Amino acid sequence: MILQPVVNIAEICARKGVQQVVLSPGSRCAPLTLAFARHPKLSVRTVSDERAAAFIGLGMAQKTGSPTVLVCTSGTAALNYAPAVAEAYFQQVPLLILTADRPPEWIDQLDGQTIRQEQVYGRHIKESYTFPVDFDHPDAVWHSERLVSEALNKAIAFPPGPVHINIPLREPFYPAPGEALVYSEGVKIIEEEASIQTLGPDILAKLRREFHQYERILVVAGQGDYDALLLPVLETFAQTTGAVIVGDIISNTQQSALVIRHQDTLLSCQDDQQLALLRPDLLVTFGKSIMSKSLKVYLRKHPPKAHWHLQPAGQVADTFQSLTKIVRCSPRYFFTTVPERQAFSLTYLHAWQGMERRAENFLEEYVPASGYNELHLVRQILRHLPAHSNLHLANSMAVRYANILALKPAQQVQVYANRGTSGIDGSTSTAVGCALVSTQPTVLITGDLAFFYDRNALWHNYLPQNLRIVLLNNHAGGIFRLIDGPRQQPELAPYFETHQALDARNTARDFKMRYTAVTTLAELSEALPAFFSPTAGAAILEVFTDSALNAKAFSEYKQAAGKLFSGI
Repeated sequence: MILQPVVNIAEICARKGVQQVVLSPGSRCAPLTLAFARHPKLSVRTVSDERAAAFIGLGMAQKTGSPTVLVCTSGTAALNYAPAVAEAYFQQVPLLILTADRPPEWIDQLDGQTIRQEQVYGRHIKESYTFPVDFDHPDAVWHSERLVSEALNKAIAFPPGPVHINIPLREPFYPAPGEALVYSEGVKIIEEEASIQTLGPDILAKLRREFHQYERILVVAGQGDYDALLLPVLETFAQTTGAVIVGDIISNTQQSALVIRHQDTLLSCQDDQQLALLRPDLLVTFGKSIMSKSLKVYLRKHPPKAHWHLQPAGQVADTFQSLTKIVRCSPRYFFTTVPERQAFSLTYLHAWQGMERRAENFLEEYVPASGYNELHLVRQILRHLPAHSNLHLANSMAVRYANILALKPAQQVQVYANRGTSGIDGSTSTAVGCALVSTQPTVLITGDLAFFYDRNALWHNYLPQNLRIVLLNNHAGGIFRLIDGPRQQPELAPYFETHQALDARNTARDFKMRYTAVTTLAELSEALPAFFSPTAGAAILEVFTDSALNAKAFSEYKQAAGKLFSGI
């Protein structure tokens, strides 16, 4: 007989709104597997590779905003979750991680699949709990039920993130043949009502007085989910204060026509006088990581007089080395509460807008004329994205190219990227997870190293038909040709680029995906309509390029962009 408190974990999850569960097979976790698999209100999938499973769960939680439950067996299976757990922690994505374990008396006794699992994720977890081993006393049952509610509440409390419950289990693991699992009706549930962070009248009055002291206001949006309610608030704030709003592609603010989107190009300007016009008096930031290195370098070199960061709770990073005030409220509350300015100069706004238009026009003319290279190819792909699609950008060059090129506001595309830790290890799995819980087209733009590193993202029985993978294959880690340091070293090719000769044709065949290979712009233009067709099914579009030529083209782009504003 499986212990009832273990069975009830699934019931508590279901009652608290969990919908998605990703299991990885194992014997020690069998009681958990059966409890979740037999629950009528949960969507449960099995992914054998725990690393891929965790990133698939991450992609689900990114898209839904609700915790995904991950379940694995004891031993190194739990360690394979670690990359996704770290990404979820820094990207603030809710996960509930359930790891089966040996009972405590067997730790360090050379028993099979036994490691030290308590606190196994160290400081890359919001909280780590240990489930009771025995339930002879009623308080142990109360403890187990309370603990699951607390863990789920912790996962979604701002800032959301991963929470771990380690569950020691003794044999027997399996019910008797024909024995039914029964979920307790009276299981304990603890709900937590989210509070709305507001500012007291004294603080608000102080902020308003200080705000009115600054003429040049710059708002920088970090990585964040698409928020349809925030965008009009931001636009109204900009129109009534003269503030400039800058947003990376991963900020999901580029659906607004008022947002500066080409900062990577315009900040390539080498005219110090022109750059000085962009320096803010007050910098207001919100969200998570900033993609644009040009923006980070610029604001560190040209610091504002004051820098306010908006965040209801949690640790705040001083990304630009200029932080002077943390305002504990949501961005939406702040931008609707700070009053209009009675009068303001348009000089600052026009300086940014003028350089934005020039940068956008430059990209529209320069990139199509630059020949066959990855920057040009990514531009073509972005322009053909289906409206209202999910766009996943793998790390290394894919996300950088996309951030330079930006999206058109009318495309209404939601953008995701694993910029918490910025690793390549789970890009495909994360996109698969998103596609599994979305009816919209889900497009991944990835490089060859990221793709082949994560092929197990496709090794399961749930291939989503709305998944489209664009694979930029230059047979190397092309980013190292673009970074000062490795590109000047004689060891560049064998030890940094790590040349590989693979293509994705066999991968597509193995997982029954439609496959198209292109080697010219004409072939790409011909392939894209069919590739993005709603009826095409899961597909891989492999675009072959040359790493050295990509590096040359990118260097030429940067030189041309740097000269763009000369003599203004």
